[in-house]
Amino acid sequence: MVRLTAAQALVRFLSRQFIEIDGREQRLVEGMFAIFGHGNVAGMGEALYGAREDLPTYRAHNEQAMAHTAIAFAKASRRQRLMACTSSIGPGATNMVTAAAVAHVNRLPLLLIPGDVFASRAPDPVLQQIEDFGDGTVSANDCFRPVSRYFDRIIRPEQIVPALNRAFAMLTDPAECGPVTLAFCQDVQTQAHDYPDSFFAPRVHRIRRAAPDPREVEEAVALLATAKRPLVVCGGGVLYSEAENELLAFCEKRGLPVAETQAGKSATPDDHPLVMGALGVTGTQAANALAAEADVILGVGTRFQDFTTGSWALFCNPDRRFISVNVQPFDAGKHRAVAVVGDARACLAALDAKLSEWKAPPAYAEAALKAKTEWEATAARYTAPTNAELPSDAEVLGALMRAGEKSDVVVCAAGGLPGELHKLWRAGAPLGYHVEYGYSCMGYEIAGGLGVKMALPEREVIIVVGDGSYLMMNSEIATAVMLGLKLTIVINDNGGFGCINRLQKATGGAPFNNLLRDARHERLPEVDFVAHAAAMGAHAVKVASIAELERAFTAARRSAAVEVIVIDTDPLPSTDAGGAWWEVAVPEVSARDEVTAARADYEDALKAQRLGD
Repeated sequence: MVRLTAAQALVRFLSRQFIEIDGREQRLVEGMFAIFGHGNVAGMGEALYGAREDLPTYRAHNEQAMAHTAIAFAKASRRQRLMACTSSIGPGATNMVTAAAVAHVNRLPLLLIPGDVFASRAPDPVLQQIEDFGDGTVSANDCFRPVSRYFDRIIRPEQIVPALNRAFAMLTDPAECGPVTLAFCQDVQTQAHDYPDSFFAPRVHRIRRAAPDPREVEEAVALLATAKRPLVVCGGGVLYSEAENELLAFCEKRGLPVAETQAGKSATPDDHPLVMGALGVTGTQAANALAAEADVILGVGTRFQDFTTGSWALFCNPDRRFISVNVQPFDAGKHRAVAVVGDARACLAALDAKLSEWKAPPAYAEAALKAKTEWEATAARYTAPTNAELPSDAEVLGALMRAGEKSDVVVCAAGGLPGELHKLWRAGAPLGYHVEYGYSCMGYEIAGGLGVKMALPEREVIIVVGDGSYLMMNSEIATAVMLGLKLTIVINDNGGFGCINRLQKATGGAPFNNLLRDARHERLPEVDFVAHAAAMGAHAVKVASIAELERAFTAARRSAAVEVIVIDTDPLPSTDAGGAWWEVAVPEVSARDEVTAARADYEDALKAQRLGD
């Protein structure tokens, strides 16, 4: 037995968790992000100080941001490693709720340890305590319940033993993976208990590869073998399973075109003749044309989110059928798909073994390649410099691709940029495309880029962010500077929320409250992003053209510092080629003729929607 405080025991347990990756043992929990306050500084702070060599502690500048960094680290680590975050009670804790939702939607492991009220309740109400008039057990941390895969409140020191064992069973389970919240009462953090030595024995975790049920494989094979126009949809589960090579070999052997979701992009090589690129609302003409005619759609590691399916109106063939390979039964069974539940790599091997020599009709692959070639010519026109006074987002991406390397990792999350990136970005290597589009969380970009760099230090990390997202959350520039981690941040300043302004106009609305010029104002702010970034320790420049951007980006690549490049862009244009309908409800009644017309178009589009048949 060893006598420790509950916080000391928790920290020691975390430092003794390892994972086997490619036959080599590594630390499972890379470290702890911490912002201390009265709810965790005395207990967790003292414990982390004592273990600072075994479990590194990183100081961040915003609780939501530090959790975003932890999420990005886990995603860039293919869910095989993770980070923990501790905060005080009150706003420190609730700041992390948004990040918990990001991890929950994206099925990513995240360990959150917010401080909580006194278990004894003796000093109630304590500073920052949320009081419920009808329930004495409620605290602000109950907000985490709907956005956590596992939630526990530690009100006695011995409770961390079952809580941590359950937490890591969840964090390392490929099917149940997601955020875990252990709300840690601040007095309990400091209380001592005699813990068994076995609790701290080093443990090596191994991510299981669940094999599919043979009956599900047989049903899927029987359906796929009938296909004349099959399409494979590559989701994020392919990357988490490390199944990108197996997926490509499967498609090559069978002559199957493959399209990518936001989470799956970079799993398949962009220059392969069978790779059609992005699918869905932000998809390429090639991928979406195949989706519209497909008779059998094989989804691998995708949850078929509405941006992938065009709000379930993209797949127009009346005889279409879906096969869904997914490690999580909840996702595999969506929309009456033939479910094959299991690890992506294991399922692909099982399907391949049963398909014998079956192939798609050769002419189908030839038609797909023709569509891909036509799309590439179209995309090149959008990314080419036009010498316009204000360039488009697409032109900015073109410059970054021309001056970049195949090993680069691009990071983004919200606004119009994810759509342009999904259609146009040519990812050169697996994990080279890191766009958080499950929750599409503004403010994720810079913090997320920091997490990617921590996971992939040998690769160049390029963060592309709009001025709106930058203004929401930029504090982790200072964290990156403090940690000596190189990031290149490109700020596209279009004077507000350009993406939502375009959506507003597309649904018949008048430009209102999105671009700064259309919002209530006495005078327009002139934000000096260069001075702002420089004030946090970055090296920053502003460029006036695409040619200047290419030169500045090339110079930034040679630097070891955090580099920020600012360019003014046009908020109005986007890549209108490709894409698919997305359901955004339009008012039935309006004084604006434009809204009435948009409503008629909306009702007409609804007729193509697939309602779970």
